[in-house]
Amino acid sequence: MGKYIVKVLDAEFINQDVKRFIVEKPPEYVFVPGQGTELAINLPEWKDQFRPFTYTNLNSQNYLEFMVKIYTQRKGVTHQLGKTNAGAELIIGEPYGLINYKGPGVFLAGGSGITPFISIFRHLYKENHLRGNKLIYSNRNVEDVILFQELQKMLKTDLIPFFSHENSIGFSYNRIDRNYLIAAIKDFSQYFYLCGPSNFVKDLSQILLDLGANLDSLVVEE
Repeated sequence: MGKYIVKVLDAEFINQDVKRFIVEKPPEYVFVPGQGTELAINLPEWKDQFRPFTYTNLNSQNYLEFMVKIYTQRKGVTHQLGKTNAGAELIIGEPYGLINYKGPGVFLAGGSGITPFISIFRHLYKENHLRGNKLIYSNRNVEDVILFQELQKMLKTDLIPFFSHENSIGFSYNRIDRNYLIAAIKDFSQYFYLCGPSNFVKDLSQILLDLGANLDSLVVEE
């Protein structure tokens, strides 16, 4: 698999623990919305430590964008990325990934699992094809939400935020569970796109299958 050294053009925190990176795009580098790549920091002690991250921009743009949840307590790659700023170099691989848009459906995201969906939503919004899709987005609290205002602008009433640790006026306060899905979804023959913590994806996938969803209609990263 090809590797490319790219310069960080801009880096900033967009909420309390998510950092947005704008980096150079290699010539003739093409990805599909929903895909990601393996990424490492081009420093001697970090250049062999690759981790998967998802593109959040449009392929038509002349740069690459990543939104990375920074885990400072783990002292690993994301902790180092938290200290990485414009002018630094990253190493990226070729695009890969199984999450891609197949048709209108329900997107279920947990925390930073929203990132592969951002590029999909931005693409569909630009093409005026976003209508007919719904996003059910779970976070601990409002401060954890990534791009809340942009998601509201694009999806309007088809954005349903869930907060498991906060009761905010106008928003659902609970977890996405079987009872909620039975009440909220009338058609289980449509596509379901899932991304988030492994237990989140595993548990909701099983619930959806139990409720009549087709295995071929579940779009998840493996």
